[in-house]
Amino acid sequence: MTDGPVHGTWEPEPAARWEDGFLSGNGHHGALVFGEPNDERVVVTHHTLVRPNGAEHARPPRLAAELPALQDRLLAGELDAAERFTDGRPLQWVQPFHPAFQIRLRRPRAAAADHRRSVDFTTGVLRTESQGSRSELFVSRADDVIVQQVEAADLVVSLDHRLPGAPDTLMVGQSIVRAADGALLTLCVRYPDSDRRYTGITLVVPTGGRTALIPPGAQVTGAESVLLLTRVVRHTGELDTAPHVEALRDLVPESEAEPESGADAYARLLDRHTPLHRTAYERVTLDLAADPAERALPGSELLERPDSPALLERLFAAGRYHLLSSSGLFPPRLTGLWTGDWATAWSGAFTNDANVNLQTASAASAALPEVTEALACLIHRQLADWQDNAREIFGTRGVVAPPHSDGESGLTYHFNREYPLHLWTAGADWLLKPLVDHDETRGAQDPRTAHALAEVALFYEDFLTRTDADGHLVVVPSYSPENRPANASWGAINAAMDLSAARHALLTAAAYHPEKAQAWRTLADRLPPHRVNADGALAEWARPGLDDTYDHRHLSHLYGVWPLDEITPYDTPDLARAAHRALELRGSENDSAHGHLHHALVAARLRDGERVAHALGQVLGGDFFHASLMSAHYPNRNVYNADAAHTLPAVLVEMLVQSTPDRLVLLPAVPTTCPRGELRGIRTRFGAVLDLTWSPTEATAVLRPTRTHRVELRTSSGTEPLYLVAGEDHVLRLEAW
Repeated sequence: MTDGPVHGTWEPEPAARWEDGFLSGNGHHGALVFGEPNDERVVVTHHTLVRPNGAEHARPPRLAAELPALQDRLLAGELDAAERFTDGRPLQWVQPFHPAFQIRLRRPRAAAADHRRSVDFTTGVLRTESQGSRSELFVSRADDVIVQQVEAADLVVSLDHRLPGAPDTLMVGQSIVRAADGALLTLCVRYPDSDRRYTGITLVVPTGGRTALIPPGAQVTGAESVLLLTRVVRHTGELDTAPHVEALRDLVPESEAEPESGADAYARLLDRHTPLHRTAYERVTLDLAADPAERALPGSELLERPDSPALLERLFAAGRYHLLSSSGLFPPRLTGLWTGDWATAWSGAFTNDANVNLQTASAASAALPEVTEALACLIHRQLADWQDNAREIFGTRGVVAPPHSDGESGLTYHFNREYPLHLWTAGADWLLKPLVDHDETRGAQDPRTAHALAEVALFYEDFLTRTDADGHLVVVPSYSPENRPANASWGAINAAMDLSAARHALLTAAAYHPEKAQAWRTLADRLPPHRVNADGALAEWARPGLDDTYDHRHLSHLYGVWPLDEITPYDTPDLARAAHRALELRGSENDSAHGHLHHALVAARLRDGERVAHALGQVLGGDFFHASLMSAHYPNRNVYNADAAHTLPAVLVEMLVQSTPDRLVLLPAVPTTCPRGELRGIRTRFGAVLDLTWSPTEATAVLRPTRTHRVELRTSSGTEPLYLVAGEDHVLRLEAW
């Protein structure tokens, strides 16, 4: 390859809308920069900021005593019986995610001439430049602080909570005090009818010049530059800000000999942050041999060329950047780590029946263990809540994951008649799958994952007690998110996803716990097989008599194809053909981005490159991406949402490389729009790092194994064994693929 892709994006115009603002984050704090040069705005976010709405007191419904009767009615053919399996509560959304405030930077003499704004994916630095002014910002992974350096002769800094959708009933207090030669700005916000609140603190450190306090902000004049350090703390009751202020001051130490300038402090803090971010971001790169002239285009112009390899390169890079930047305390929410509006769609929740799962899908293969660890932390903090769900709703031991979470609670309380998500039992297996993949790539089992898997298996031990006429266990009640049979209600029997999840969870738990392996494998073997319907398609419900509803955005029934390896063209060709037929029949319903990319992931596993290309084309040509390269949920940039941005890298990896602990599949579903390229740094589940180059006539893969192992190599030319020795590079050259 020649010149590599540019690891960043830029725009020649200011971002008038917050959705177009460039993003930085460290998995705890987030920053979103937009606005005119004379009124630049930094929207500050934090993963913990959720607004009390009653959900903080919600509990799962106590329905366990009624479960046997429901099972009897469903098995007797009462198709709408599950609609009455409720405690009568109205739908309760989780606490909504919201922004903290905006830092406003007013430059009275700023001009828009020669404007340029950019983001460097390798460092997370956002830059804004205009005639006579310049600013840089990053969110430190080393010091957990938003750091901004502003070069402007005259600057007014203030904190402003007034963002779109902010409730009028918020109780807001502000203070401005002198801090050495600068100022300290504090904003405290209390939610209505709650003792919960959050406080934002910004330390203003000028280099030279004069600082005056002009409520509600501070004015700096005649300075060479101004350094801003910002943190947010969510708390209950009054907050003693002194230790937090002192921690910020410690980041800019004073020396009796020569005080450190703000510019020097900025450089030092950036030097501490950059290795942590850069090392993670640069582990994997994709080069599609794009036209250098297209690579140089601003993002908004590149988005107008949906067939350009340069666009795929940049979206792959941006997706990894945003995914890394939004993962730390938690994995990404529906909006990643960012929003500029308090009215966040679907509460900006962790939505576990597709969205979190799709967004984190590339974590193991694309070498972002930071994302896996963020997901693991969310799961393990909530495991006790998952136990409550199992006990209260199903009367069992073990755990059941909630369909939605705000990060504070893992309890199930978001459900109603049309979305009986409290019946869904497959969530724990799907959420744990990336953790299992990560363990396979590194060749060691995390004790936390082993414990969680055992809890899932305990649930199935207690829950799987009913059998059919053939002696198979029955999953009842069963739910296929977020669909229903054409001739029955939402709560049904033997959803394909539930069968696959139960089987996978039991077999995986057995692999982690040899002492229980026989019992759990025996239980898995008693589950019924999948059903192929009259259309030749894998049925969404294995129970005979339940008809499919094809036009739906979710592809829950193809869970066995992706992310699992239960159904493959190699091991189960008949089921793979039925799954492919189901994919052909599946509609896109409301054109949700996650539906298109989920479709692409399944198609890649089934070796259908044309279908992968079509699904990608629906997203790339559907105006799903803002100029920030963050995405939307619907076409025409409707509803800010991270699904497409974070899932797209997973699609590009899956169409080029797939692996299991015992198999490597090379170039299974490459679209004709990507005739050549280079993918470097991919992690395989058999413990090797892989670099792949390909052209229309040949391909080369270099494997760097960390353990000795025999795997099966699959290419379009056929199958052959591959013997790998730890520490010895292995080069594969393919003449046809």
